[in-house]
Amino acid sequence: MTVNNNIKGDKNWSGQTMVSTDYMLFEAPRTKHFMTGSEVVKEAIKRCTVDASVSYPITPQSEAAHLIGELWAEGYVGTYFRGENEFGVMSEVAGCAMAGARVVTTTSGPGTLRAMENFPMWSGTRIPCQLILMARGINSPLTIQPDNLEVSFMLETGCMIWYAENVQELFDMTIAAFTVAEMPDVHVPIVTVVDGFFVSHTRESVMLPADDIALLPYDPYRAPLPPIDSEMPPGRFLRDPFVMKSNYISYATHASWQWEVRSAVDRSRPYAKHFLEGLVHVTGDMDAEIVFVACGTASHQAKEANRELTKMGIKSKVVKLRTIRPFPYAELLEATKSAKHIFVPEFNVVGWLDKEVTQALYGKSEAKIIGRPRVAGGMSMPVEAILKEVLENVNVEKGA
Repeated sequence: MTVNNNIKGDKNWSGQTMVSTDYMLFEAPRTKHFMTGSEVVKEAIKRCTVDASVSYPITPQSEAAHLIGELWAEGYVGTYFRGENEFGVMSEVAGCAMAGARVVTTTSGPGTLRAMENFPMWSGTRIPCQLILMARGINSPLTIQPDNLEVSFMLETGCMIWYAENVQELFDMTIAAFTVAEMPDVHVPIVTVVDGFFVSHTRESVMLPADDIALLPYDPYRAPLPPIDSEMPPGRFLRDPFVMKSNYISYATHASWQWEVRSAVDRSRPYAKHFLEGLVHVTGDMDAEIVFVACGTASHQAKEANRELTKMGIKSKVVKLRTIRPFPYAELLEATKSAKHIFVPEFNVVGWLDKEVTQALYGKSEAKIIGRPRVAGGMSMPVEAILKEVLENVNVEKGA
């Protein structure tokens, strides 16, 4: 894809000059700021010409939802209101999106589970809304600490899933996510994930473009399904009679549409590759036989392990997955072709990413896959824990 540097002269309702996504992400001058992940969400949404946002408080995303509400008060978001619970929020998001609005919401942990029925409905109705998911624990005993087990529940909902490592990636991904989700040949919801607290409440340096520019508005009439308007009665695809009846046509329709939703997610690859500058990012020694495959803040800790191993004279590299859906099969295979040992550090107890990596490389790689270390329930992942796994599983004296 080529970069489009054109700036549109028109202004949106808040008086911001509307620009292309390419210009916003790749060409616009940026200045350094020091912000938390929640504050960065506000800054990203401020530049996205968002029509509507629906919120409900749950730790740790409450602050982000609150700050989006401030944007509405400041005139940067078209409408904003609080739902009665997370299930209600996601239902109301669907209604706004079906009516042709660019919509964003946020949630965390138990809120994700309470709303779960809505996410495959989002995909099935092909709405391009964005959920910013600040992952937290969902286990009993109750915890509000960081843990990304909930992401495993989202994997097969038909939504695209991107994973940000830090506040800079969260800002850039939030902007790119609307553009990719709204592509007519994609047009499915997108979940932008960060590890709660580790990113949402951590203050880091972030480079931001000026706030007097914003994305072009969403055009719902480019969608594969028509929006609800004065000529299109409510319901869209959901209530068409041939879908709701129990007959052969219904079975075929449901089956083919589920495949089409997943095909739409797959069609997002070239767009995601362009705007994210790659579905995976690789750091370290390119010919290393010790490889870490991770996402989110686990990849940050893996990079620290890579630096410590380098000091010990041991080659290693980190393959950071930036998208989970679509899963970067070809990129992962290419990035791990030199590997003899693949470690998958994760912030959850079940090892959902380990399962994804194992499935992706099954029969294609001879590397030994070690799905550790795993920490959960709010535990940190010290570099010593990663190094311990390496030294216990690899004979480093042989130069592995």
